[in-house]
Amino acid sequence: MKTTVGTTGLILNEPLLWEIGKKGRMGFSLPRRDVDASPLDSRLTGEGPDFPDLSEVDIVRHYTRLSSWNFGVDTGMYPLGSCTMKYNPKTNERQASLPGLAQAHPLLPPQLAQGALKIMYDLERLLAEVTGLPAVSLQPAAGAQGELTGMLLFHAFHKSKNQKRSKILIPDTAHGTNPASAALCGYASIPVQSNEEGILDPETVARLMVEDTAGIMITNPNTLGLVEDSVRKVADLFHAKGGLVYADGANMNAVMGIVNMADLGADVLHLNLHKTFSTPHGGGGPGSGPVCVTRELEPFLPVPRVEKEDNLYRLSYDRPDSIGKIHAFYGNFGIQIRAYAYILSMGPDLKKASQYAVLSANYIKERLKGVYHLPYDRPCMHECEFTDKHLQPYKVTTLDVAKRLIDYGFHPPTIYFPLVVQGAIMVEPTETESKENLDRLVEALLTIAAEAEEQPDRLREAPVVPKVRRLDETTAARKPCLAG
Repeated sequence: MKTTVGTTGLILNEPLLWEIGKKGRMGFSLPRRDVDASPLDSRLTGEGPDFPDLSEVDIVRHYTRLSSWNFGVDTGMYPLGSCTMKYNPKTNERQASLPGLAQAHPLLPPQLAQGALKIMYDLERLLAEVTGLPAVSLQPAAGAQGELTGMLLFHAFHKSKNQKRSKILIPDTAHGTNPASAALCGYASIPVQSNEEGILDPETVARLMVEDTAGIMITNPNTLGLVEDSVRKVADLFHAKGGLVYADGANMNAVMGIVNMADLGADVLHLNLHKTFSTPHGGGGPGSGPVCVTRELEPFLPVPRVEKEDNLYRLSYDRPDSIGKIHAFYGNFGIQIRAYAYILSMGPDLKKASQYAVLSANYIKERLKGVYHLPYDRPCMHECEFTDKHLQPYKVTTLDVAKRLIDYGFHPPTIYFPLVVQGAIMVEPTETESKENLDRLVEALLTIAAEAEEQPDRLREAPVVPKVRRLDETTAARKPCLAG
């Protein structure tokens, strides 16, 4: 059996702060009092919580050691399918930390915030150029809020036409949050089954359309990593009957600078700046999900809008048809700065980033094909989809593979999604990983496949290397222990 060397570092057995603390230790010093003491009201004093006495070095070392247990994109490869967890260039962090930007208060009057407003204005123009959709709002705070904004725009548009529409078509290869966003806007979700090639069939879509269909939500490339090559025909079907097309732009990392989403028929598109445009996910947030729309839908965008007049920038609230505010202030500005820096530094190489991302995914697909089951044997885009079908004779599951990858120093890929593929293993390498890193991932997966045949129990017990072993994730989600 071939052995793959892991990359996991040393993990110490870290005690609790209460076990480290000793009475009398202190992590700070205060100057001598130079005023008379004034006792506090007895109602405001008491024993208080039993916090441990700690020195500064105790605290710093404790939390530094704890941080070494974590895995992130700065410590290793993060092939999380459909989420584009790529390396974030540190120059973007430096730009976002510039005092004039990082310390700008959101309530500053426009005349004192011209630099920040210019960045927002320019970023909107850049995103419009990348997508082909001319009007942009930076306000949504994440992808799901971006798609909710898209549904609110659908509703506002049809209301302006005095049209009462109640249904949204959602393909089975679309993002899993789509039905929830549609429901929040009062729409009923109509599922659309993909064909045997994993893509939309225009004839199937046409059969499901009725007079009160508001539109369709399409992820392209879809969650199988495949191009919806009939999307223009589908869009034409909806436009002919007064419907709209929402496009999920979470997977734009495959098509930046290559595909004009307006030419494909999209009316609304959200982007994930915290994915495609190389800004940190930040442990679940903050994110940024700008929405790009056609001129016809521009009047409905959230307020405020950034406007430029006589070389000065201002915030405009005078938008009577707007859906209103959907997030506090103007979106997550710090994330916007990072995306702005990334786009300017990349320039025309945004296209190259997408090309490399697609190349890397197809390289992995071809190297693992045959060892892992490939449900759709065709060129993929930024991600490739496998299943555990070839491992089932050994009673090894997709979950076992994912957990075993941790022992080899890799973050697990997305598993069991989308639901149209049983036992799905979705891998997205991104453009930031070298061929050497791709080969290490492939060799680890090949080794795990061999272990499944020769030592299946090893996989079912994985992971064994990290501090935290395998958890009962289902029970933890359904019956969380909230008492500590």
